[in-house]
Amino acid sequence: MNKKLSRLALAAITVLGALCAALPVAAQVAAPVAGGTTTVEASITESTKLALGWSVKKTLLGKGVYNDAGEKVGEVEDLIISPDKSVSYVIVGAGGFIGIGRHDVAIPVTRIEDKGGRLVMAGATKDMIKGMPGFTYAADTSRRDAFIALAAQDIAKGKAAVASLDKKAGAASADARTRIDADILALQADVKAAEARLSDMKQAAAARWREFEADVSEATARLRKSTDRALG
Repeated sequence: MNKKLSRLALAAITVLGALCAALPVAAQVAAPVAGGTTTVEASITESTKLALGWSVKKTLLGKGVYNDAGEKVGEVEDLIISPDKSVSYVIVGAGGFIGIGRHDVAIPVTRIEDKGGRLVMAGATKDMIKGMPGFTYAADTSRRDAFIALAAQDIAKGKAAVASLDKKAGAASADARTRIDADILALQADVKAAEARLSDMKQAAAARWREFEADVSEATARLRKSTDRALG
């Protein structure tokens, strides 16, 4: 009797093993959601892909992007997933300083590889990145606002320098006043140029601000030099 039961148990185990082997690899498992009884379905296959995939925080954000020659061509600023989840894009920024003057572009994730912990985009160059169409967030105007605020500060400093030179000229000798007046005229011209470029940007649609960024940056850089020279 015991032998018969053993044979039946063995047969049952064999059948159970066959059934388990026949189940799809992506068999569904349920995970509880904190704070409720709802469950979230996640497949074993999907979980494995998640574990082996890229962590935005640890692997992507702030990391340099290099070409296959080892040259840095940009830096990862963000990761964008399309609404239909069909394509993911890495937002890569090239050039600029503390976000000002930087050129952001959207590059499909499939074009970037992780090679030994380094993000590599084969065949890329910094000039190529800068030559690609710029990426602008549809509703995020914070970077535009920050850029405009910095440009306005430069203009305000330029105007303050003009006022300081005017005061200085009033107490200067005739020869010195001639030189100061020349500095005032040059500084006023740079202030007006920067104001005009910034006005063009402000009048354009918010989404188009990047089209004016280079002109404003050039004008404010020239203004800063004039201001430093006048106050020096």
